[in-house]
Amino acid sequence: MADHNPFPGENNTGHIWDSDLRELKNPPPRWWMIGFWTSILWVVGYTILYPSWPVGEEATPGILGWTQIEEYERGVAQIEARRAEFESRIGTLGVEEILADPGLTQYTLASAKVLFGDNCAACHGSGGQGNPGYPVLADDDWLYGGSTAKLTETITQGRKGNMLAHQDILSAEEVDTLARWTVEMSQGEPGSEAGWQLFSTKGCSGCHGPTANGVLAELPGGEVITVGAADLTDRIWRFEPGGYESARHTILYGVNQSGVEQTREAVMPAFGPTARVEDVEIRRLDPQEIKKLVVYVHLLGGGL
Repeated sequence: MADHNPFPGENNTGHIWDSDLRELKNPPPRWWMIGFWTSILWVVGYTILYPSWPVGEEATPGILGWTQIEEYERGVAQIEARRAEFESRIGTLGVEEILADPGLTQYTLASAKVLFGDNCAACHGSGGQGNPGYPVLADDDWLYGGSTAKLTETITQGRKGNMLAHQDILSAEEVDTLARWTVEMSQGEPGSEAGWQLFSTKGCSGCHGPTANGVLAELPGGEVITVGAADLTDRIWRFEPGGYESARHTILYGVNQSGVEQTREAVMPAFGPTARVEDVEIRRLDPQEIKKLVVYVHLLGGGL
């Protein structure tokens, strides 16, 4: 900084850097000063009209009495008023009647998307594609049936698969034969005679059905009787990655078998109004929300 002002007569402060860098005392432009004082007046006016200054646990209320909560509640009320007509109709109609009404179906899908994201997407994926270890909802392969009635039953009551562990029942050779037969069936082959023999005599057909497609009986109207056993005749594997080793593991250790360390786990919780988690009753979804989810899942691509 210079000790003497080398720019006499200039309106500067006398602070000089690097020989010629100095600080002037010129007033700000008029437009800048107008904006400056206007902003001060605006702040004063705002603090008078709206909640602003913290006083104790609350802020000064402002003479307009406006609050964000009240504005939010008004917005929610407007949305609910708009939805009321659709929600009322959904409450009085069955799932099939909703699906028959294109406009109501579109509303239901939009409404159910949030429900699906909050309750289902963690396991089944955001688009129903199925996360690792969980079923795909966007195809037409259903363990318990894909009709709207079955979907309602599944979402409300939940599902828990069950398959006996055969590690102490079958010999190593029999397990190997059945695992290879399962792979053959999944590839569209007829399956070995030895495999069919074991399938029939070891009780497998009691759950997977006489033709190994998971269906015990077909009813008029497309409904089927099933206990949730997998269809062994398609290329879809309940437990990835599929193939010989996967089939062998499932045969040996079963599904949801208590006391079997390597058993497969396949449980879907109940989402009904009186669902229980670890013997504690909690509120999950009401009947109307379940109805919306049934429509949503049905139209993901795999409903029957």
